[in-house]
Amino acid sequence: MSLAGTYDLILERASARDDRRLSVESNRPSPRGVSTQASKRVFDVAASILLLAAFLPFLAAAMIFIEATSPGAALFVQWRVGRRGRLFRMFKLRTMVQDAEKGTGPVWAQDRDPRVTPLGRFLRDTHLDELPQLWNVIRGEMSLVGPRPERPLFVQDFTKRIPNYAARMEVRPGITGLAQVYRGYDSTIEDVRRKLAYDLVYIRRMSVLLDLKIMFKTLGKAIPVQLRRNA
Repeated sequence: MSLAGTYDLILERASARDDRRLSVESNRPSPRGVSTQASKRVFDVAASILLLAAFLPFLAAAMIFIEATSPGAALFVQWRVGRRGRLFRMFKLRTMVQDAEKGTGPVWAQDRDPRVTPLGRFLRDTHLDELPQLWNVIRGEMSLVGPRPERPLFVQDFTKRIPNYAARMEVRPGITGLAQVYRGYDSTIEDVRRKLAYDLVYIRRMSVLLDLKIMFKTLGKAIPVQLRRNA
């Protein structure tokens, strides 16, 4: 099957309404071969170094504006669960008010989360808040594309409640992914189940070319969102 045909098949499955059937078809995924994973890693490191160098002036300016417009550090650091269940510290630009979870503990983010600052809203809509994770990619903790890394408390809960949830941790988590392109923020356990189906399809068919398509799809989704915000 051609690359275009393979990608169309992925999108057809990932956009199917019957998410339960998709989950069954995607059960027990196995990552692609060693050569595919090696080429993906080389691409991740090379692209991350180039992107980090290109966006370094923006990152510096963004960090200054974040600290100037909202009390607290500009860089947000949080423990996440990575490949094979290993914990790592994930970096991102802070988009919420300081101590956003004080008094509540870990809670899911919302599409219109009141804890998000005005500047944070722009950074989230454009996914620019994720740029510091390029350093996580270079360090080998993340990939440019893959299942999004979750927090330890949520992973423990989801692993108990959702069959085959741990399978998504067989690969490095990503800055973006197939689930992020087609699904919004999680607000229920059923949302997590549906996203898992997308992640498992990706794991079975991941490649550098597919990663490029997902990255362009992410960019194509972020730009219209920001234009609607400014309309």
